[in-house]
Amino acid sequence: MTEELLLYSDATGDRIRYAANLVLSDLGGYTYRLTDSRSEFLYFNGPKINYSQRRITEDEFHIIPVRLLYESDIRVQVIDVFELKEYPAFFQSPIESNWPFDIFAAAFYLVSRYEEYLPFQPDEYGRFPHQSSAAFEKGFLHRPVVNEWVLGLKKKLLIWFPNLWSRENYFRFIPTYDIDIAYSYLHKGWQVNFAGALKSISKMDFKAVIDRIQVLSGNRKDPFDVYEWLYALHLKYRLKPVYFFLVAAKRFAYDRNILPTEKAMIDLILHHAMGYQIGIHPSWQSGDDKALFQSEKKSLEEISGIAITKSRQHYIRMTLPETYQQLEAMGIKDEYSMGYGSINGFRASISSPFPWYDLSKNKATEMMIHPWCFMDANSLYEQKYIPAQAYEELSYYHQVIKKVNGQMITIWHNNFFGTDPAFKGWREVYELFLNEVVYWDV
Repeated sequence: MTEELLLYSDATGDRIRYAANLVLSDLGGYTYRLTDSRSEFLYFNGPKINYSQRRITEDEFHIIPVRLLYESDIRVQVIDVFELKEYPAFFQSPIESNWPFDIFAAAFYLVSRYEEYLPFQPDEYGRFPHQSSAAFEKGFLHRPVVNEWVLGLKKKLLIWFPNLWSRENYFRFIPTYDIDIAYSYLHKGWQVNFAGALKSISKMDFKAVIDRIQVLSGNRKDPFDVYEWLYALHLKYRLKPVYFFLVAAKRFAYDRNILPTEKAMIDLILHHAMGYQIGIHPSWQSGDDKALFQSEKKSLEEISGIAITKSRQHYIRMTLPETYQQLEAMGIKDEYSMGYGSINGFRASISSPFPWYDLSKNKATEMMIHPWCFMDANSLYEQKYIPAQAYEELSYYHQVIKKVNGQMITIWHNNFFGTDPAFKGWREVYELFLNEVVYWDV
């Protein structure tokens, strides 16, 4: 089997190198080399791709490029989607090209989140709205089209070069949990509980008042305390989850977790740090204060006794490139916010981890982005799904990601699995999904 693939381009800037690495190496599994030497390409006897306007040899695989990867600025791009047999695509190539569209530029546009660097009207939380994305507008938000494109290209290249070897990727399921409301009643102090009780009384919800009293008196388990149950699930299905903890020093606005100075919170973090991977769930407050983020990260490191290199934004509050630049500068190596806080799907149209490309600097970074496809809060609050619909949604994402040998990351909140009547049926959805779907993958 042939091991090396030669890629020719008459320009070899950062954008082209990044796109080539993503498509050919990271997703394609090829060992390849990029060259701008026409003579080297001309006399190379192995499999080769010509990524330029004009054909060079008769035995090459020719992909005709658009201008995007040759540019260095950020400008509005025309995204005209057309349908191929297997998937939608854009940046269509002329008929003489051996591939129907510029896969390198199209993948780069989606994965770099190019459109998020252009002017947009933010949503109520200051975020890039999913309605402004090409994936949503063109109807492919729920498909990892970049993975699908690469699989299609691999099939075509294997026909063109029968001896071309590539490494195979494998499906992975990684459950992740945001612990931003660790307990419903416990460890919050009498003032918070008194205010909560008054609120329940004002709503004539006397059952909630009784539940609160029973929990605080030690006669009932806290509704959000599901950690032992989750531990048993992970053990049964041999899962390796990631937990993200919100450790804001004060409760404010969207930051409602118990304080990191509470012994219960310290014990909870320590328990999970010993058996699982953990990361920081930066508070809403820290989004406007770099020093505060650094303080929260340091607090979590001191409690857990380990270096914190994983992160996911609370409420998926992020803007590009500022948020990622801050996280990278603070030592974050693996980032898990790539998704929308308003709808489930593939924000970057990919279901595999990839290095972040800072478009403002035209530079690839070492920080890895881990895109997720499903969040319980989106399914319930934004999409208004009942548990049965959420199960169908989970099963769909499992199916499409497994088909492309991608990485399926889901986001859950511990309160969804508790005994609060507002979340009735969600615990069963998760158990059913793990038992009937994920079980067969482990």
